[in-house]
Order: sequence, then C-alpha cells, then structure tokens
Amino acid sequence: MKTSRITAVGLVAAAGLWIASGYFIPHESAESKAAVRPQAAAPEKLFRVAVERTSLVPHAQKLLVSGRTEADRKVSIAARTSGVLTELRVHRGDRVKTGDVIAVLADEGREEQVAQARALVAQRKTELEARSKLIEKGMMPKLELVNLESQLKTAQASLANAEAELERGVVRAPWPGIINNTSVEVGQSSFSFMGTEIAQLVSLDPLLAVVEVAERKLGDIKVGEPAEVRLVTGQTAKGKIRFVSKTASDKTRTYRVEVEMANPDSAIPDGITAEVAIPMKTMPATRVPRSALTFASSGDLGVRTVGDDNKVKFLKVSVVEDEQEFMWVSGIPDGARVIVQGQDFVGEGQHVEPMTSPQTVSSAK
Repeated sequence: MKTSRITAVGLVAAAGLWIASGYFIPHESAESKAAVRPQAAAPEKLFRVAVERTSLVPHAQKLLVSGRTEADRKVSIAARTSGVLTELRVHRGDRVKTGDVIAVLADEGREEQVAQARALVAQRKTELEARSKLIEKGMMPKLELVNLESQLKTAQASLANAEAELERGVVRAPWPGIINNTSVEVGQSSFSFMGTEIAQLVSLDPLLAVVEVAERKLGDIKVGEPAEVRLVTGQTAKGKIRFVSKTASDKTRTYRVEVEMANPDSAIPDGITAEVAIPMKTMPATRVPRSALTFASSGDLGVRTVGDDNKVKFLKVSVVEDEQEFMWVSGIPDGARVIVQGQDFVGEGQHVEPMTSPQTVSSAK
C-alpha cells in the first residue's frame, strides 16, 4: 500500500514537470517558426491600360468653312419694248438653250414699219440703178450719184431699226439655263412693258459654293487649288477655288471665296447650306482617337503615354484638324505609346501594365 502511494505521487510529479517544461523551456518547431515569421509583402498589382503606338506623318491641314451654294449666273429676263403678251413659251423648271424663244409681244405697228422701210429701200435701189446709167452717159451730174447713195443708206438704216424694234417683241434666252420663275401671264398688256421682268433664268452648271474666310486664313488659299464640298443633304462634290476676293466685307471683315463644281444634271440646287473643306499647308501631325484626349490638372489639353519603363507621362498637344472620330494633333513624338483606354484613371509617374488596344490608330485616312 505504501509502495503504490509512492508510485502514484511520482507519476503526478513527473506529469507536472513535463507540463511545466512547455512554459519554461522554449521548443521551436517548423510550424511555430512559420507562425511567428512575418509574412512577405504581396506584389503590387499594376493598373492595366490600352495603348496604341502612333506615327508622326506629314498632314495637309483643311480649313472647314460653312457657306451656301449659288448659281453661277442668274438673270431677270425683261421686255425691251411695249405691247400685248401673246405667247409665253416656257414654264417653271424648263430648260432652255441660247436663243430659245421665251415670250412674244404682239404689236402690228412694228410689222408695218418694217414693211414700209423695206419698200423705201427697194425704191432707193431702183432710183440709184436707173440714174446711175444716166450719170454714166453724162446726162446727169456726178454729184447726184453721191446724193442717191446717201438716200439708199438712210433707207437701209431705217429698215434695220424697224427690224430691230420688231425683234424686241420676241424675248429670247441669252444663255443656257433653267427657268426658275415666270412673272407675267398671256394677255397682259402695258405700254410701259419695257423693263418688266418676264422670267428668271438661272444657270446651275457649273455651281458655286460660296464661303466667307477670315483674313488670317486668307494667305493659304490659292485660286485653282482643289476643294471638297459637303452639302447639308449629305451629298458631296469636288471642285476648285475659282475666285478669292481682294476686298473684305465692311460688316464681317471676311473675304468671299468661290469654289466651282460641276453640276451637269442640276441635282444640287441654288442656296443650299454647304461645308467647304479647303486644303491648307502641310505639317507633321499624329492621328489619335478623340477619346484619347484628356486634360491635365493644369488645364492643358493632351494625351497620356506609356514610356519604355511603363511609367505614365502627360504630353501637351495642339489640335491640327478635327475629324468626327479622330483628331490630328501636334506634340506627340513618333512611335509614342498613347493610352487610348484608361487614361483618366492613372496619373503621371504611375507604373501601369500596357495592353495592345483592339482599336487601330492609323495615320492614313
């Protein structure tokens, strides 16, 4: 019994010593070392941006100016004499050629004057022929021959005047064109018909696109240079600069510029709104998407690029030409990687992960 008690007490003492050893004697294991070792910092995740490599190429600037189309020629055809309008041979929209009859004014008095003048010319000719024989035979003085020739020329002049007056009663087209309006009706009579408009004639081939250009842009515009015209209807046409005014408008201080373009079927009307693109001087420029442009904190317009070290850099640019989806700008070096997506979420000096954009920044139009 005493031996069993001693054994029990010994076991309890041994267990107590083993438990105490865990507190007073340090034991390091792989797990404990891993638990107390500070964790290594996780690698920083870089922001992804889409980039495109651009090209610096010579680009011909274009001056875009709004204006209107204008008929090359427009005239009001008026009567040159008085009388009754007996015929109106044209209607609105009719095409006429040079010399085509537009209207006829009737006046029997003019026809009688022509008949009388013709009879007088015939009489003077007969008298001249008859008396010339007598003069040759010496039966009449030679001075009489001069008098007879003068009388014949006077009669011929009177006939020409009478025929011209009769012709004034026939109104003809002075050049080919389209009748835009008629202002009179058959049967209308007036003794003051002279100068009254009968019809309006316009010529739409060639057609003009007329714009007003500021004086600071005038030096780059040359007569004979090509130009492109875009109408408000969506139609487009090519032409050439025909006229550049040498005098500025008193009100706007701008200069009139006319662009001539072919319009054989008269499909483009007179007076329609048009935008004219006039080529200017050539300068190095880069074509980038409009969405790639952004503003710096200083308020400068530019683009953000990614350098060889994958750091973001801001480049200030100047607009050379504005297109619908792209912009031609200067200030970007050749071969730069321009950020086209994500540029507004990164800052200068920031490391980024550049990715090739699905878009294409092409220097060709």
